[in-house]
Amino acid sequence: MAAYWIAHVNVTDPDAYGEYAKRATGAIEAHGGEFLARATRTIWLEGNERARNVVVRFPSVEDAEACYRSAAYQEALSFARDAAERDLCIVEGS
Repeated sequence: MAAYWIAHVNVTDPDAYGEYAKRATGAIEAHGGEFLARATRTIWLEGNERARNVVVRFPSVEDAEACYRSAAYQEALSFARDAAERDLCIVEGS
C-alpha cells in the first residue's frame, strides 16, 4: 500500500532551504518517492497555516520511513533544520 509524506513548512532561510530541497530530491527519488505537490497553491481551512506544503508518494510506509532515516536524506535535512519550521508525517493510503 502506498504511503505519503505530508509536510507543512515555513521557510526562514531561503538559501539554506534551497540547498536542502536540491539534496533531498535525490534521496527521495532513490527511495521511490514521487512529488505530487510541491509549493503549489494552498487554501488553508483549519489549523496553523504554513506557506509551503509538500506531498510525496512512496511505494510503502517502509520506503517512506527508510528514506527519512537514510544517510542521504539526513545529510540534506541538516540544511533545513535551522532554515525552516516544519511538520512532517507519514500517512498510509492508496
